[in-house]
Amino acid sequence: MVSASAMRVVQPTILSTFVGNRLLQSAQPLHQLFSYNPGSKHVSMQLSKRFSGLTNLLFNGRNADKVLNTKRKRLRPGKISPHRPVPDHIPKPPYVKSKKPPGIASGPEVHDEKGIECMRASGRLAAQVLEFAGTLVKPGIKTDEIDQAVHQMIIDNGAYPSPLGYGGFPKSVCTSVNECICHGIPDSRALEDGDIINIDVTVYLNGYHGDTSATFFCGDVDDEGRKLVQVTKECLDKAISICAPGAELKKIGKTIQEHADKYRYGVVRQFVGHGVGRVFHADPVVLHFRNNESGRMVVNQTFTIEPMLTLGSFNPVMWDDNWTVVTEDGSLSAQFEHTILITEDGAEILTRC
Repeated sequence: MVSASAMRVVQPTILSTFVGNRLLQSAQPLHQLFSYNPGSKHVSMQLSKRFSGLTNLLFNGRNADKVLNTKRKRLRPGKISPHRPVPDHIPKPPYVKSKKPPGIASGPEVHDEKGIECMRASGRLAAQVLEFAGTLVKPGIKTDEIDQAVHQMIIDNGAYPSPLGYGGFPKSVCTSVNECICHGIPDSRALEDGDIINIDVTVYLNGYHGDTSATFFCGDVDDEGRKLVQVTKECLDKAISICAPGAELKKIGKTIQEHADKYRYGVVRQFVGHGVGRVFHADPVVLHFRNNESGRMVVNQTFTIEPMLTLGSFNPVMWDDNWTVVTEDGSLSAQFEHTILITEDGAEILTRC
């Protein structure tokens, strides 16, 4: 069990991409699911007995023979610019005013026809913003400049950038470069030739969140990095393809893990997909690895799938900013994410242009 002070550090960051203090809907409280060493900034996951043997194998033995690219410099924190304002007329999520991370709301996000149309609108805007952000990726651009452009496009469309102010997150988008698994804070670091960068966009439009991300190439990326990104995208596509009413949620993790295993890539376990809609994070918790958790998909339900794969170790280490999470060994990490709607005959991707 971690101390209360350590939990204050971990709670805003151990999420799917942004879940608060109730990461897993489980009989176990959060402090029994995670352990945290403030000195080393390591985060570990304490799973039920049926996961324990699998966890030991996967966390301790996987990809031990991988040789890292030593030419690439490890990430270092840059300078963070001041908070960007949002016009008063734009509706804001409740957590912005409260300044408290709400965690995962109980119950799935299941919508009526009006709600579905609102979800389509927020998903479409998120996809358009992400597509635009991807066009900005080039050597020399600062991640803070990407944040500025994303912020402006979102508010120009009458929406609120969901990450801004969520549990104290200081920016409007997450930019996770190279070994950063998730929650990278845009700063003064300029992208370099050969980098990969995940850009994670969520917008709050007409009372509904649309959440999506993709990993982009900056300049001339080596074959190793390109393959990791390709396979991560394939994992997401394959997982979406098995979604339908009545399908078991655990099949998502099985599908992702099986495909990643073919290439000996690690699958990050501490960060999960989640229900999304009127709230940023809701049930169900969507695990991206093999599991035996219960739960089935229902018609008109919306949730995210957002696998994070690594080239080497997938043990996460948290920076002192209490947000940025990187791979323990500095190996590359890639992620893709969509918000999907369960329909009568399958799944509709809402975050697609």
